[in-house]
Amino acid sequence: MAFKIIETASALPANIVTNDDLTAIMETSNEWIESRTGILERRISETENTSDLCLRVAQTLLDKSGIAVSQINAIIVATMTPDYYTPSTAAIVQGRLGADQAFAFDISAACSGFTYALSAARGYVQTPDDYVLVIGGEVISKMLDWSDRSTAVLFGDGAAGVLLQGTTADQESWVSEKLITIGTESDQLVSGYAPVKRPNFGQVGQTQVGIDFFKMTGKAIYQFSTRRVPKAIEAAVLEAGLTLDQIDHFLVHQANSRLITKMASMLDQPLTKFPMNLQHYGNTSAASIPLLLAEQVETNQIKRGDVCVLCGFGGGLTIGIQIIRY
Repeated sequence: MAFKIIETASALPANIVTNDDLTAIMETSNEWIESRTGILERRISETENTSDLCLRVAQTLLDKSGIAVSQINAIIVATMTPDYYTPSTAAIVQGRLGADQAFAFDISAACSGFTYALSAARGYVQTPDDYVLVIGGEVISKMLDWSDRSTAVLFGDGAAGVLLQGTTADQESWVSEKLITIGTESDQLVSGYAPVKRPNFGQVGQTQVGIDFFKMTGKAIYQFSTRRVPKAIEAAVLEAGLTLDQIDHFLVHQANSRLITKMASMLDQPLTKFPMNLQHYGNTSAASIPLLLAEQVETNQIKRGDVCVLCGFGGGLTIGIQIIRY
């Protein structure tokens, strides 16, 4: 089960919403948002849903690689903001892409989603004839309470992903992984709660599903991110037989610049190893890591052979770490 990443790609809504734009709809300021998060602007979808952005990523991956759609074996989409409860967003992408030789499914692990999806994808790349699309995509804006500045200012919409190909062990990208779920703290970050509000039996002509806005216990999530996540990264690197100094790039979930700075300090690594693009895109959840990866590859900051830690963390609570050699 060896794979290599042969292409990266991203897709973003055209609509840019700055911190100053947010002052028109809530009590906030550019200085308040930037000083606490590092975010200056984000992309907010006006018409595109999650499947639309993911489809753009999939098509770009095929166009850049020259791989025919008929060669794709599987499509995995990581998202916490799907178009529907069912069908899966991946199934919609598969149908619109015309990838009739591929099976498709979603993974819901919030901001760790892309790293969990990479873990699942390893099972479907057995030979050099196997190709898998792994995409993280979110339209979080449709789940936000725009009167709540504690959450609404943090997030943005987008999608990004990779095309994997099966390969021989001496050429593979994957080095090691560590996946963690802390379900006892699952109530710290929630979105889209669909309660049973009254008995469903006998109700005609209406559904019983009510969708709640995104909610987060900010202090608890910050403590989780700064205390548990660095320890998990250190343990994952050690278990891979590496040292932190041997890691070229730490591509961590783009949630908050202060958090990432603190993480670098706790790991005793230079901040230059922790690239950030959240100032332009905000927190894009499952799209965060592949969006950063695609950007770093596109600008030649990450080169073939570089060793990278991909670390997602968030709702679940979850931590997902993939160590790859790009």
